[in-house]
Amino acid sequence: MAETDPQEILAQARRYAEDLMLFEGRHFIVPEEVVLQASGLGEKEGFTSEEISAAEPAGRESVVASDEGLTLDAFREEICTCTRCPLGATRNQFVFGSGDPNAGIMFVGEAPGADEDQSGLPFVGAAGQLLTKIIEAMGLSREEVYICNILKCRPPGNRDPQPEEIAQCEPYLKRQIDLVQPRVLCTLGRFAAQTLLRSDLTMGRLRQSEHRYEGIPLVATYHPAALLRNPQWKRPTWEDIKKVRRLYDGVAL
Repeated sequence: MAETDPQEILAQARRYAEDLMLFEGRHFIVPEEVVLQASGLGEKEGFTSEEISAAEPAGRESVVASDEGLTLDAFREEICTCTRCPLGATRNQFVFGSGDPNAGIMFVGEAPGADEDQSGLPFVGAAGQLLTKIIEAMGLSREEVYICNILKCRPPGNRDPQPEEIAQCEPYLKRQIDLVQPRVLCTLGRFAAQTLLRSDLTMGRLRQSEHRYEGIPLVATYHPAALLRNPQWKRPTWEDIKKVRRLYDGVAL
């Protein structure tokens, strides 16, 4: 067996340390009040973020008109009053998506939460703040990528999306992807990955494979909300994010 070059071992150790600094350092520091809010313990006196971290557990029918000249803004106006499923009657805001309409990277989550339902924008709550830091760690900004969800309306109580809701909303997402034409897709969480890949594999298994969605490279990774509850998933998530950037423009983070 060939001996490993000590210099290569040292270089690998340095790269690993740099990755940890990038992931756990200034880009990924989550304010304590955000951790408290995300954990649901923010109203309980006497809990610190460290205590909370220690306590936490680990082809469908198209409903979109095929207008080749359609822009994202025009498409939003076309569908923003949708009531095809019961969520249309319970939402405060229709959460379409945000970012660069010509973005090379498109992030896809599962559904809006309470903060998104109030603002009409995707990923603006605690998980959204972490996603912003992840994007910044890539050397990009939110304005340079596109962010959206499978569902455009919040499920009551932030419950999991139902199959019939996904069936009604997924054609909207497909049209968004067609309009943005990203170079790479990054799904955030199990529901987004399973929906686009037509798979019932676990998140851990999905991360281990190469994927394409209608010819577009797709990287499946954990939802930022899951990282707030399971910090041990930060390291594998950062490896996924590095893959996204490499597929996008060849940059090695």
